[in-house]
Amino acid sequence: MSDEIFIGGGGADYGVAQSLLLDKANRHGLIAGATGTGKTVTLQILAEGFSNAGVPVFLSDVKGDLSGLSVAGSADFKLHDAFMKRAQIIGLDLQYDAFPVTFWDLLGEQGHPVRATVAEMGPLLLSRLLGLTDVQEGVMNVAFRVADEEGLPLLDLKDLQALLVWVGQNASDLSLRYGNVASSSVGAIQRQLLVLENQGGNNLFGEPALELSDMIRCADDGRGMINILAADRLMASPALYATFLLWLLSELFEELPEVGNPDKPKLVFFFDEAHLLFDDAPKALVDKVEQVARLIRSKGVGVYFITQNPDDVPDDVLGQLGNRVQHALRSFTERDRKALKKAAETYRANPSFDTAEAIQQVGTGEAVTSMLDAKGAPQIVERTLIRPPSSQLGPIDAATRAVMMGQNPMHAKYAQTVDRESAFELLGKRAEDAAKAAAEAEAEEEKADAQEREFKMARRYDGRQTERSTSRRSKADSGFGGAIASVVIKELKGTTGRRIVRGVLGGLFKGR
Repeated sequence: MSDEIFIGGGGADYGVAQSLLLDKANRHGLIAGATGTGKTVTLQILAEGFSNAGVPVFLSDVKGDLSGLSVAGSADFKLHDAFMKRAQIIGLDLQYDAFPVTFWDLLGEQGHPVRATVAEMGPLLLSRLLGLTDVQEGVMNVAFRVADEEGLPLLDLKDLQALLVWVGQNASDLSLRYGNVASSSVGAIQRQLLVLENQGGNNLFGEPALELSDMIRCADDGRGMINILAADRLMASPALYATFLLWLLSELFEELPEVGNPDKPKLVFFFDEAHLLFDDAPKALVDKVEQVARLIRSKGVGVYFITQNPDDVPDDVLGQLGNRVQHALRSFTERDRKALKKAAETYRANPSFDTAEAIQQVGTGEAVTSMLDAKGAPQIVERTLIRPPSSQLGPIDAATRAVMMGQNPMHAKYAQTVDRESAFELLGKRAEDAAKAAAEAEAEEEKADAQEREFKMARRYDGRQTERSTSRRSKADSGFGGAIASVVIKELKGTTGRRIVRGVLGGLFKGR
């Protein structure tokens, strides 16, 4: 097994052959270039190379055409002759081959469902996903703290929605403990949750939650599994797409052990449309991404950002990307020219050509590249003819995908949703207990009123003075854990109390 991945090069018009050293692959990388310049092919050949080296891969398929990795290329393909000519130029013996692939999909349609619990996502990423203000994020943090203290598992969106209802009902008490908890902020969060649900976000949250070990695995033949996330429809919800990938990256950082400098990565993570991660992102989130990028390589994970322009990636993150493939950039505007100059300046200059001019001149399937050498230093930039892929270029049909999904062991594990007892059910039970307590208190009061009327009218006198039930009700649990009962009793006194309680339950806990 080779200790490097051949990328391309060779020929009179190009520089020396370019390869990515596996023991430097966890130093991260960048694939950049304008639309239609060959970024997808570069991503495909890197995924093939890592898989052949026994390294699992995770990548997102934003255009719907990377599913071809699961099928071998063929001589019937219209670009077969062009691929063979390119392989001859760079001295490659091109052999068509299929690769082990697992399809994933947040929507559960084009791949096995990918789920995370609300608790795993955490208040910071959820606030980013929902576009909350600082004040609303503070309320979200209070809600998560209450869930931890009250033993209320947050698994899916209905758990979070039920908890926020409870927080709104107890806003006054919570404000005394945690600072201002405004009902208006709770309402704003609930509205954003509704938007997220309409975008399909409810499919992301729940159980069984994704186990990272199901992605970091090899096929029976020893090749690394290529995990493909169907993201063509997901791109309609860019915040959901970016937040999920950032969550996955954070989970890898939290769960994987330190491995130092391995001979090859444990996993390579490709983040396509990387600009979506940083667009309008608060500084705290960008700092988090920078921290993860800086430290996760010691966990054996390589992160490769794919974007149209290197300028889309913050400088502090860009500076950590050691392996780079730069496809053509266009310079039609002043901003484009500045971005081109900035991109060229990030490479170690080659005296044989001007880097900025080369970036404009390379054609489709060509690039300027710079890989880390054996000492971890960037090599001088080279013009490179990218090797053709061994797998099919373009998507597979729906029937083939369905067969592959049905044969994958992940189908049996993740196909069915599990809905165990969590915050929604526990708060629902508390509400039911509160309704029962209100009904019993009302009955006791009615009984006491009847006895008192009988006593005053001398219809029945047993020599004892009746007691009203008010004192008994005053001894009801007023602790934090029973607060929902006290709220319901306080606000639902009177003969219509039971009907209102049933109405609240019907609205909040429909069908449960």
